[in-house]
Amino acid sequence: MPSRPHDIYASAPLRRLLDDELAALAPALQRCAGERALQIAAAPANPPALPMLGQWICLQQSGRCYDGDLIASTEAGLPFLDESFALVVLRHALEPARGRALLLGEAARVLMPGGMLALTGVHPLSGWLPWWLWRARRQRLSAQVPLGTCGWLRGADFSIERTRRVGPPWPGMARASGTHVLGGGYLLIARKRRPQTAPLRLPRRPLPEAGATGLATGAGRGVALQHGTEDHG
Repeated sequence: MPSRPHDIYASAPLRRLLDDELAALAPALQRCAGERALQIAAAPANPPALPMLGQWICLQQSGRCYDGDLIASTEAGLPFLDESFALVVLRHALEPARGRALLLGEAARVLMPGGMLALTGVHPLSGWLPWWLWRARRQRLSAQVPLGTCGWLRGADFSIERTRRVGPPWPGMARASGTHVLGGGYLLIARKRRPQTAPLRLPRRPLPEAGATGLATGAGRGVALQHGTEDHG
């Protein structure tokens, strides 16, 4: 029986890595506020508990479909309006994605200006690589180098706020003690820039002619015209 795409994420090493990533992710997002947040994950996962966010929509990638809070095709883009979310979290979502640029583009589209995008994944330049290649060989998974994702995000008008390694240096370690420079996972946090409004150059207008003594500026012309009409009458 062929392996299902999420089987690797049910393994003990990756479950521990997911826990370490969530522990590192939650404090960085505590100031996120808004009505809605979106999480897309490679396996069922609880989103971080953030008190200033009203509602989470959670999707899981399953082959060519998203399931979870709704069902949709991964090839048709995300079924949400532009700028719908204050926060978008991609938890290992790029690894099974067949169109990674499409997924990143859709995440950028549905994120509000000033909103935050958070990504996690297995770091390919770590002691996890041999284990990852062996476990993912039949599951069409691909570990992404964060540096390439950072370049894409900068080109899409994002600012990179944080990148760090998380988790143990190799899968056999039971637990990571804080952040490790050779951690098997990575955390990337970026913010979508707000559009810069160019200052308007107002056209210069000539000052109105001075009116009669004791009248406000601009009133003299109307009074003069009124008297002129009466004289001709």
